[in-house]
Amino acid sequence: MRSVKDVVASGRPDYILLFILMALLSVGFIMVFSASPALGMKFGDSLYYFKRHALHLLLGSVALAAGVKMDYRNLKKWSNLAIIAVISLLFLIFIPGFGRSAGGAVRWMDVFVIAFQPSEIAKIAVILYLASLFSSWDYDKGGIPRLLALSLLPVALIAYLVLKQPDLGTTLVIAGTTFVMFYMGGLKDRYLFFTAVIGSAVFLMLSFTSAYRFRRLIAFVDPWKVPRDAGFHIIQSLLAVGSGGLFGLGLGGSKQKFFYLPQHYTDFIYSILSEELGFIGAAGVIILFVLFVTRGIRIARFAQDEFGRLLAGGIISWIAIQALLNLYVVTGMFPVTGIPLPFISFGGTALVVTMFSVGVLLNISKSMIRPSAKEAAE
Repeated sequence: MRSVKDVVASGRPDYILLFILMALLSVGFIMVFSASPALGMKFGDSLYYFKRHALHLLLGSVALAAGVKMDYRNLKKWSNLAIIAVISLLFLIFIPGFGRSAGGAVRWMDVFVIAFQPSEIAKIAVILYLASLFSSWDYDKGGIPRLLALSLLPVALIAYLVLKQPDLGTTLVIAGTTFVMFYMGGLKDRYLFFTAVIGSAVFLMLSFTSAYRFRRLIAFVDPWKVPRDAGFHIIQSLLAVGSGGLFGLGLGGSKQKFFYLPQHYTDFIYSILSEELGFIGAAGVIILFVLFVTRGIRIARFAQDEFGRLLAGGIISWIAIQALLNLYVVTGMFPVTGIPLPFISFGGTALVVTMFSVGVLLNISKSMIRPSAKEAAE
């Protein structure tokens, strides 16, 4: 048993993680300002997207503070309600009058003057649900098959609804995070192997049975075969990344942002960053993410309780997987899926939800076990 003396009583969050977060958000703030003016002129205001990003950043700061101030243990009792609410919202967006279509995808829901993406809320809802389920499970009484059923069925339903929008990128992030949480939850290797095989088979089936996704798969293999179709995104992204050289063209000097590279202020903002800040700037952002993930893993490792450990591990896994997936896509190492880079890309729901989740992570860090005490106990 852990004694009260084993718990850090200072109540201070991990300030190093907070500093890294502020650095990443600052980079994103600057890059959205630099990348979006040309597109903003479609609305008659070169600062249109920058102003919206600033507003979302302000809302995200409120969400971050709320996550830090609250007691993360109270989230456990809301986990079942959260997963039900998210599933309901994901169903509602397909009903005319509730969901809004843009760019061929139905991902947004309008409530009065507020537009949000339920799929972004689904990420933290899945993590909450799985952390609560695994931390409360009695393996002697419950059994593994029932645990798998209770965990996989709602997550699979959410993944299916997100994929129908369509949003393969978010689906992959949810699936990857779920797998990591299964590992953290203590599932044996054979069950992990089973879920990995099933997940991989479903991904391949979806890739080959959908004409849209199959074209992107072909473009991934050789984008120059379809330079004006599915290969256009990745070719323009690679041109941006390659043009930056070592030191970049200078802030604001990107050429690809002038309607050559699609989604240059969201999913492909790292390409513009590489073009303007060069290898030095691009590598600096990767280093910040590595440091962020390292601090997050430390928080999960020394969390006070099992729920906190799983919750912290799930949050940091989600951010790491999403960042890695985005970086793979913009550098041509993975088929184009359409997923923003956390903290850097222009964001609405994604930015606010992610900042709230980091607030929860910081909340968990306030009551970490002292490493020396834990090592002594082991």
